[in-house]
Amino acid sequence: MTEFGRRGGMMEQARNSQILRIFCIAVLASALLIPVGMIDGVISERQNRREEAVREVTNAWGGRQTIIGPLLVVPYLRTVTEYDKDGMAKNRTETGHAGFLPESITTGGRLKCETRYRGIYKVPVYTAELQISGAFSRPDFTQLGIDGAHVLWDRAYLSLRVSDARAVMNPVSLRWNGREAPFLPGAGEFGGKVAGVHVPLQGMLAGERFEFSSNLILNGSEELSFAPLGKDTVVELASNWGSPSFQGNRLPVERRVSENGFSAKWSIPYLGRNYPQQWESDKGFDEAVLPSCFGIKFMPSLDQYSMAKRSTKYGILFILLTFVTLWLFELVAGVRIHPIQYLLVGAGLCLFFLLEISLAEHMGFAPAYLCATLLVTSLIYFYCRFVLGGLRRSTILATVVLLLYGYLYALLMNQDYALLIGSLCLFLVLGAVMFITRKIDWYSTRRQGKDGGEAFEWVENPRQAP
Repeated sequence: MTEFGRRGGMMEQARNSQILRIFCIAVLASALLIPVGMIDGVISERQNRREEAVREVTNAWGGRQTIIGPLLVVPYLRTVTEYDKDGMAKNRTETGHAGFLPESITTGGRLKCETRYRGIYKVPVYTAELQISGAFSRPDFTQLGIDGAHVLWDRAYLSLRVSDARAVMNPVSLRWNGREAPFLPGAGEFGGKVAGVHVPLQGMLAGERFEFSSNLILNGSEELSFAPLGKDTVVELASNWGSPSFQGNRLPVERRVSENGFSAKWSIPYLGRNYPQQWESDKGFDEAVLPSCFGIKFMPSLDQYSMAKRSTKYGILFILLTFVTLWLFELVAGVRIHPIQYLLVGAGLCLFFLLEISLAEHMGFAPAYLCATLLVTSLIYFYCRFVLGGLRRSTILATVVLLLYGYLYALLMNQDYALLIGSLCLFLVLGAVMFITRKIDWYSTRRQGKDGGEAFEWVENPRQAP
């Protein structure tokens, strides 16, 4: 045999080597991770643009609102001991602020919801018309270890904290034991420089029980939350929004949801929270109260951008399993598939993720996922009719791709069971590959396939093969 013939035989052996074939397929699949990563970056960019659009709307209308209060704050004098550089003790008097939570608080109202647009992006906004009422007991400083003679009763005030006080739409006033006083800007010293309003209570703390009420009209967007500050906290809301998502530390005890709106009621005793009724200072107040908040989220619970980013994490799995199917056609049926044809099929799989997010911005995630699935599967089906040389084989491949997309959708919709679903499906895939290739003699000589390619010999016992 000539040198040219030997080289040609070696090249033919290399071309027909399944180990080399598998290695090339793995390299091609890895290369396709580059466009998948670029698409993931596009999704992140679109997500950032959506967040910018939301901020533009909420800055003008009102942001996410959390209502904490009302809270009765009474200043007092306390002595602080300091030491100079020589170790000499010096006493200094400063003003502290003690906070007292209400005995009961009831909030009722109606939310008028609508959707604002910024380009293609939707932002749900609302106007909350709230009626807040309840009662306080006279503050008891003995439980805090504070001398009553040091209490500054004339500087007491009622504080109502609102996340975005710019969106308060009415001149709020307080009715306190039959007397009325207007709220002033700022939430006061307790809790730091936080947003909200307050009412000075000078000369209004005579007695043992104080009943209060107030009406509040508040604009907001995306979420509305409340803090359960009362020993008994009751919140009753109704709205024209038909798809609420109840969030936070407590769910409603009663709720009705329909296409025309919802109504919900929360009833929370103070034993279910992890902080006291009295505070010597505001230290640790936010850290204790904020995790106990509850309320409603108006943004869709299914975030299309988060779902799309999660789906790209399975891109390599899609590409590999599709390539394995094509390789099995090569192995069993003797169909020869060029690396460029592998890349074109892989490009279609990558394009799915871009179609998914671009369509989801206009029609929602589930319809977009279905449309992208049908488009990509149809593209691969018609192309592979010529690559695989037959309707039956391209139908099998399209069915495999459809099953993969159904598998991915199940993973995305069932986060709690994603690991179980994923491991079971991979086990079934491995079992299918082992079953299809169970009779192949990997050491046997090749024979001509029906399509002019080469296929492995199928033998029951490789050691006895002719």
